[in-house]
Formats: sequence, C-alpha cells, structure tokens
Amino acid sequence: MKTIWVSTKRSERTYPVEIVSEWFSRVSRIISRDWKGSSVFIITDTNVRKLYGQRLLCGLLLRGIDTWLIDFPSGEQSKNADVVNILHSALLERGVRRDSVIVALGGGVVGDVAGYVAATVLRGITYIQVPTTLLAQVDSSVGGKVGIDHPLGKNLIGAFHQPSAVCIDPLLLRTLPEREYKSGLAEVVKIAAALDASFFKFLERNAAQIRKRNGRTLCNVIERSVRLKAAVAEKDEFETGLRKTLNLGHTLGHAFEAVSGYRLRHGEAVAAGLVAESRIARDMGLLSTKEFARLLHLMHALDLRMSLPRVKNKTEFLSTLSLDKKSVGQSTKFVLLKSIGCTAVGVDVPSHIIESLLRQTVSRKHS
Repeated sequence: MKTIWVSTKRSERTYPVEIVSEWFSRVSRIISRDWKGSSVFIITDTNVRKLYGQRLLCGLLLRGIDTWLIDFPSGEQSKNADVVNILHSALLERGVRRDSVIVALGGGVVGDVAGYVAATVLRGITYIQVPTTLLAQVDSSVGGKVGIDHPLGKNLIGAFHQPSAVCIDPLLLRTLPEREYKSGLAEVVKIAAALDASFFKFLERNAAQIRKRNGRTLCNVIERSVRLKAAVAEKDEFETGLRKTLNLGHTLGHAFEAVSGYRLRHGEAVAAGLVAESRIARDMGLLSTKEFARLLHLMHALDLRMSLPRVKNKTEFLSTLSLDKKSVGQSTKFVLLKSIGCTAVGVDVPSHIIESLLRQTVSRKHS
C-alpha cells in the first residue's frame, strides 16, 4: 500500500489517498475504525452496483454497520439536478445524519454526483471516494471538485468538497472496458503534458506496456498522476491560479462533449480538445512544431482519439463555449501548451481561429 497525503490550507483538511490491492478490505476497515457507529450510504451506478456494490453492502452489514446501497443509471446523462434530487430524497428518507458517511463507489460521474450530494445534503457530510475507472483514479477522485452538468453546459453547477479518504485499487481496472480505459489515459497524458516533462517521457518510453495494462507500469502511472494532482490541489484548492493548468484540453473538450449529447466519453472529448488546442497553440506560435509532434506521437502510441468531432451546429458549439466556467467577462480563456510540461493560462484565442478549426476535420496526419 502507498499513501499520498493531501493537505488543503484554506479548508484545513488533510486526507489520505491510498493505493491498495484489496480495496474491499481496506474500505471496510477504514469505516469500522474511523466512523464506528455512523450510518453509511453507498452511492453507485447500476453497472458498478452489480460488480462491486452488493459485495461492499454485505461486507459492511456483516460488520454490524448500518448501510444502504443507492444507485442511479450509469452515464453522463445522469449527472444532473434530477438525479441529485432523487438521491437527496433517498438519503433523507433513510435517516441520513450529520455524522453519516457517503461512499462514492464508481467512476468520474459517480464521484462527481455523490460528492455533490455529500456537499449539499444537511449542508455537508463526510464522503469517501472509491474510484473504479482509470479516469477517476488519476484525476477526478482527488482534489474535491464535485458537481453536475446543466442543460447549458458541463460542470456548471458544483462545489469544492474534499473527501475524507480516497481508496484506489488498480486491480479494479481489470474489468474496465477498453473505451473507458483509453478515456482515462487521455487524462494521464493531459496531466503529464501540463505539469511534468519527465512524466511525459516516462509515458513515451512505456506506451506499449501502458496499452497492455501492465500492472507494475500502471501502478506507477496512477501514483505519479495522483502525486501531481495532489500537489496542485494543495497549492490551489479553489482553482484561482495553478490548478487552472489542469484545464488543458478541457475548454474545447467540454464543448465537444456537451454538443455530442454526451455520446463522447469525457476522456475522448479531452483527447480531441488536447489535440485541437495544441494545434491552436502551434498556429499562434506558442508551441513548437517539434513539441506538437511529440504530443501527437504519444497519443497515437496509446491509441487515443485524435480527430476533431464533427460539430453539426456551430452556433450551439460557440454558445456552449462562451458559457465555459473558465470564461472571464465576454472572453473564453484557454490553457495552451507552451512546451511539454509548461502551459500558458488565460490565453485569448481569436474567434476566427476557433471558427476556422470548426470548419476542418483534424486528420491523423495533422498537417
């Protein structure tokens, strides 16, 4: 087991991110030790309920812990106010108290929704993250950003609510579909490209082993990603400065995801956004052609999406882009690569460049 401690100064919270090989036993022990006598509410989706939810429910009940298992339909479409209201009602009807604990068991959507429910029910209760996808393990489970989508855009409703513990088991990724695995790899590439040139080199050298889900290599990838994310969250908990670097690929990515009706996975949209925004950076003279080529080569080696999704309604896309939570005044601010491991934050991109991009399809050659 490896433990990475996250200490947030402004909210005065410190919590462990544990990378373990027996998540079930570890979560059960943590709850029995730290929240003895508290009621526990496992929130998950319909897919994860079948794989792991029932097992955790039975295990906690056998330990004499009052436990309920609540699920909602899987997928980004469930990341909305209606589902949150249903979950609030389920918790209140079952007697949730201020000392109760929510266990967010699932991928990024579950973590975001359950975390937002924990932040808002009874004005905030304890929750634990148990991420079951690569994307959630390397990124969304750490740092306390929780929330839901709005019909006008992605992640426009939310809060900062730090978990009390994060339990990451790489073995859970054995049941992860290939499409979801690649979605998580896109976030790994983003973290490395934005923050750490040496980590990016590690990914370049080990791309074949990462594609094969080699256990030792994958544990290294998860640990390095979490350490980078934790370090950023510690310094900038509420995303006022440094943490904005992690929005690399997300400005266009979120818009691609939203206008697709969330048929695109989050990581697929981020991959497309990362390529498109880096192409903009190259064309604006911020990013060298050589560094751009390195990014494309790594993404190709990991078999990640590199094509620009077709946008049927340009007006809708630009409207969604303007509502991005990173916007300031009338301007959408971009995070763009300057070099591998270094970004420029708050870049104004002329509208004609974005409109030109929308008229094209980014091919694998990326001329």
